[in-house]
Amino acid sequence: MTTHLPRLGDGEAGLADPPELATVQEALVEWYEADHRSFPWRETTDPYRILVSEVMSQQTQLSRVVDAYADFLEEWPTVEALAAADRGAVVAFWSDHSLGYNNRAKYLHEAAGQVVDDYDGEFPQTPDELQELMGVGPYTANAVASFAFDAGDAVVDTNVKRVLHRAFDVPDDDDAFARAASELMPDGESRVWNNAIMELGGVACESTPSCDAAGCPWRRWCGAYQTGDFTAPDVPEQPEFEGSRRQMRGRVVRVLGEHDALPLDTLGPRVRVDYAPDGEYGREWLRGLVDDLAADGLVRVEQADDTGDDAVTVALRE
Repeated sequence: MTTHLPRLGDGEAGLADPPELATVQEALVEWYEADHRSFPWRETTDPYRILVSEVMSQQTQLSRVVDAYADFLEEWPTVEALAAADRGAVVAFWSDHSLGYNNRAKYLHEAAGQVVDDYDGEFPQTPDELQELMGVGPYTANAVASFAFDAGDAVVDTNVKRVLHRAFDVPDDDDAFARAASELMPDGESRVWNNAIMELGGVACESTPSCDAAGCPWRRWCGAYQTGDFTAPDVPEQPEFEGSRRQMRGRVVRVLGEHDALPLDTLGPRVRVDYAPDGEYGREWLRGLVDDLAADGLVRVEQADDTGDDAVTVALRE
C-alpha cells in the first residue's frame, strides 16, 4: 500500500521521517539529472547571464526568451558591457524582442551599473544582498543566488505551488507553500533542487498533468495521482498582449529609438495606424502612454510655449 507524505508547511505534522524525506529528495534529483529540458542559462553559473535570463523570463514564454537571450548576450556579453551601454539601446532591444514591460530593461541596465560601480564588478551572492540591485525582487534574487552560487532558498513559483498542492496536499496559502518548499529542499543544494522541482512542474505536473508520460518520480507519494483529483491553485490569466497597453508602450519606445524626438501627432500614426488626434486613440490616449513612460524614466516629454498637446515632443531619455 502506498502512502503520501503528511501535510507539509502546516506547522504541525511537518515532513515524514528523515529516511522517507531523503528518498523523496533523491527521486526528484535523479529524475532531473537523467533527463531535462536544455536551456542555455542552465549551462552556466555566471550570475550576469542568469540575471538576464531571469528578468527576461518574467511573464514571457521561454521559447521567445531563448533567441532574445542569445541576441542580448551577443550585444552585451558582460555586466561591464551592459553598464556602459546606452540605456535607450537596451530599452529598444527589449521592445524589439517583445519581452514585456520596458522598465525591466531600464532596471537591468541600472543593476549592471550598480554591480560595476558599487561592487567592483563582482555580484553579491546572497538573496538579501542581491535585492539591493535595482529591480531585483525576492524571487529573482533567490533564483540568481541559487543558480549562480548554490546559495539560495527554496524557489516558490506557480509550477512549484502546483506540485506541492497536488503531491503533498499543501494548502493554497503563500506562507504554507514557502514553509513546505523550504522543508523539502536538501540543505546546500538549491541549484539542482530548484531546477528540478520547477522542471517537474513544467513538464510533468502542468495544468493538464503528464504523470506517466513524463515519468513523474513522485507518483508513489502523490495524493492527486492516487485520487485522480488534479485540482491546482488558481493562477491569474496573463492578459492578451496583442493590442494591449503594454504592446503600445513598447511601440512608442521602438519608434523613438529610431528618431531623436517626435511631436505627438507624428509619433501617433507610427504607434497605431488608426491614430487620430481627436479620436479614441488620439492625443489624450498617446499622452497617457508617454507620461507613464516618462514616470518610469524611459522617455522625456518636452512642452513648447504653447500649452496644448499638439506642441508636445517626445524622445527617449539617455
